[in-house]
Amino acid sequence: MIEFKNVYKNYGQNRALKGISFKAESGDILGFLGPNGAGKSTALNILTGYLSATSGEAYVDGVSIFENPVEAKKNIGFLPELPPLYPDMKVGEYLGFVYDLKGCKLPKKQHIKEICEVVQISDVYGRLIKNLSKGYKQRVGIAQALIGNPKVLVFDEPTVGLDPKQIIEIRNLVKELGKEHTIIFSSHILPEIQQICSRVVVINEGVIVADESIESLAEAVEGPRRLIAKICGPEAEVLKILRALPAIKSADAIGKVDSDSISYLIESDERIDARKPLFAALAAKGYPLIGLEGVEMSLEDVFVRLTSKRDQRRRGR
Repeated sequence: MIEFKNVYKNYGQNRALKGISFKAESGDILGFLGPNGAGKSTALNILTGYLSATSGEAYVDGVSIFENPVEAKKNIGFLPELPPLYPDMKVGEYLGFVYDLKGCKLPKKQHIKEICEVVQISDVYGRLIKNLSKGYKQRVGIAQALIGNPKVLVFDEPTVGLDPKQIIEIRNLVKELGKEHTIIFSSHILPEIQQICSRVVVINEGVIVADESIESLAEAVEGPRRLIAKICGPEAEVLKILRALPAIKSADAIGKVDSDSISYLIESDERIDARKPLFAALAAKGYPLIGLEGVEMSLEDVFVRLTSKRDQRRRGR
């Protein structure tokens, strides 16, 4: 549905994109992540036809965005970080204007009515856009992206500046739209990506540093193994045992579970399984291990590790 092949973008001597390649298949909700200056917005602007590329190929539903941009753009709905709204227009007037601008061939009144129902703005159809709340303005921005029923939707930071209730509403709307559209969802709010997206592409310094499903992303990054252990025994003695084990890099008490057990966060090297030596050491001292579970890396952990690794490699050159 969407494909980037070895795309470069230069601004004078500065290379913003360094040969990036990725795909989004039909029905994907693809999270697109990157720190400020990583090349994320440049890539999205190339995909939506706002920028040309220095070299490479980009396709939307098999149509080249460079060779046949008008046809390719018919399959894209774009919501930039600042929605392209006309504040002195009424909602209905604005959506009618966008309909005409896009040259949409669907039945006008029915099409716009259906979109308003989907994004839940029917109740503000006759109001001036400048008088709407930030949340409603964002919904109007999503509505304009939906006009023409494009196969691909690109949302750039769609929840920035919204209150918690509005954020939840927009997230739910995006998930619902993902049932019928391929979506690229750019956000700096990592838990949001985790809740909404099926796959994640991470870009840093113009290079793709990860392209994984949400479930397998943590496996793409080497890092310490983390365990939470529930142990019965005096805290000071237990910590002394844990910290003396060669397999364990760090151990800290994180609170009591009940009257006679304490939880500990334990980290070991990614190449070492600390469970057997941990059990043996505690058993030798008579301190029961009554619970043990692994702790997965959060998306924040993965993101920081991926981007900082590249920074470290660059400094090492």
